[in-house]
Amino acid sequence: MQLPMTKKHPAGSVKEAFNLTGRVAIITGGAGLLGAKHAEAIAELVGIPVLWDIDKVRAEDRATEITSQFRVPAVGMAVDVTQAECIRRALAEVLSMFGRVDILINNAANDPKVSTSGLQAGHSSRLECFPLEQWNRDIEVGLTGAFLCSRIIGCEMAQRNKGVILNVASDLAIIAPDQRIYRLSDLTEDQQPVKPVTYSVVKAGLLGLTRYLATYWAEKGVRANAISPGGAQTDQNVEFVRRLTKSGATWAHGSPRRVQGCRCLSGIRRFFIHDGSEPRHRWRPLGMVNQDANIPRAGKCF
Repeated sequence: MQLPMTKKHPAGSVKEAFNLTGRVAIITGGAGLLGAKHAEAIAELVGIPVLWDIDKVRAEDRATEITSQFRVPAVGMAVDVTQAECIRRALAEVLSMFGRVDILINNAANDPKVSTSGLQAGHSSRLECFPLEQWNRDIEVGLTGAFLCSRIIGCEMAQRNKGVILNVASDLAIIAPDQRIYRLSDLTEDQQPVKPVTYSVVKAGLLGLTRYLATYWAEKGVRANAISPGGAQTDQNVEFVRRLTKSGATWAHGSPRRVQGCRCLSGIRRFFIHDGSEPRHRWRPLGMVNQDANIPRAGKCF
């Protein structure tokens, strides 16, 4: 497949500074809310997003939309990130199409969403009722999947002496969820939905994985970082947004939690996947940021 020609942008523009022309980025969970936004951010900088998702139709549809909007050859593929052989086959297909892979964004995770009717998690989301089968499945998708993709795709990057791994964690990898914001007025206490324990465990695990990867392939030119965004505003009801915004004022780290649109991550994402971040991080163990911080701090998550 012929790669796109470099587009000309005004001198000093963001697109010029962070240009990714010809770079191939694999995004797991690519058909989801954040996955599609990661793909759009890559495409906007003339990179080539490859959307891996368990849902083939949605992945292909999102890729078609991105190709039409940004005029880059985006690709949607059905990939089960919990199966090593499936990842290997998909990687081989990407390499046959483009001859390279430059960026891996580990974004896939099981995460019940908050809609206009509240958190889409029932009574079984509560810790005392949480099924072991669900625990295993959530860990498998969000953490084991990130490990397998990092191992298989990272090895390919290491052989080429260049690459970027970006793990999508969460502010809930660092702070405790405030379960009060999910309460529904028509349910008793023991029936109230909560943010599942696995979400915090998976996202915290991703930070540990990132620290390990950041030094493991450092000599091979493979960088690893994580971002820990807060909530992204979509179609949540007004009361939930009010509670979420208000709850941040009492948290120990002193910064109110912000409910923002997905594009708030663009600058941070661009920094970590672009070579411009390399001089600052080559010999440091890790740079991780959350959405409230616009500059990276090595070796610290906050």
